[in-house]
Amino acid sequence: MNTRAPITLILGPTASGKSALAVRLAQRLIRRGQQACVVNMDSMQVYADLAVLTARPTPDEMGGVDHHMFGHVDGAIRFSTGAWLREASALIEAAQASGTALYFTGGTGLYAEALTRGLADVPDIPEETAAAIRAEVSADREGALERLIGLDPVGAARLVPADTSRIARALSVVEATGKPLHVWQAEPAPPVLAPGTSTGLVVEADRHALYARIEARFDRMIETGAVDEANHLWARRLDEDLPVMRAHGMPALCAYFEGRIDLATAADRAILDTRHYAKRQMTWTRNRCADWRRVTPDWDGAD
Repeated sequence: MNTRAPITLILGPTASGKSALAVRLAQRLIRRGQQACVVNMDSMQVYADLAVLTARPTPDEMGGVDHHMFGHVDGAIRFSTGAWLREASALIEAAQASGTALYFTGGTGLYAEALTRGLADVPDIPEETAAAIRAEVSADREGALERLIGLDPVGAARLVPADTSRIARALSVVEATGKPLHVWQAEPAPPVLAPGTSTGLVVEADRHALYARIEARFDRMIETGAVDEANHLWARRLDEDLPVMRAHGMPALCAYFEGRIDLATAADRAILDTRHYAKRQMTWTRNRCADWRRVTPDWDGAD
């Protein structure tokens, strides 16, 4: 695509200030008389059920800038990368027509990669097929992986029994389409954003300072309603394998609601889980975004 207005992708670890950076950049253009908006590029911030626990920008943090694709999906839905890409593609097309600059921000590198490198055009899997296979994997992870080895040995070689979601996905694809997932992935569709049509920024943070911010942010989440928010979601009794139920902090808080641990232990687990995730994000951007511009975080911002 030939863009008529800037498109910027901002990646980086959780709590590094990506969202605040996107807002400041958009505000700068708006002050110059250009239209600009912020677009969600985080797989958990799409869900309506968790605003506090996923650090979705508040109205104050939005700073008067239009935000899109935040909190618009019900937690009972398995929102996929493909679904996100379709929405993002439509938004890009509309922005090109109106001359609106877009600032995509979030921590889901796969979303950015889908935009810039293309995504395998895997057909939609019937929900009854996917549900049956999820039940199979839940009942016998080792057996499900053994069955996948027979159907897709290449894909299965990348997995271990603990990778329940990925095993279920691989089995669902090969059963529904007759073609292993790795074959589909080897044939990605052309990227929505061709080389040279967007700018990539990576927010790089000092790890120890970032970990301190993660801990402080989770404490603020607890103070501002994260427990009640998570409790409402837990009370829906949704499938625990749904993406929203795996949001950072949610598994630990579910254990608290079920009386298996106390709140302090749940908070410690949530913080540790988020720190591990931030470390993986930093490794991912270092390996997959080597040619993106590195920027220093503004610790006055929030993410």
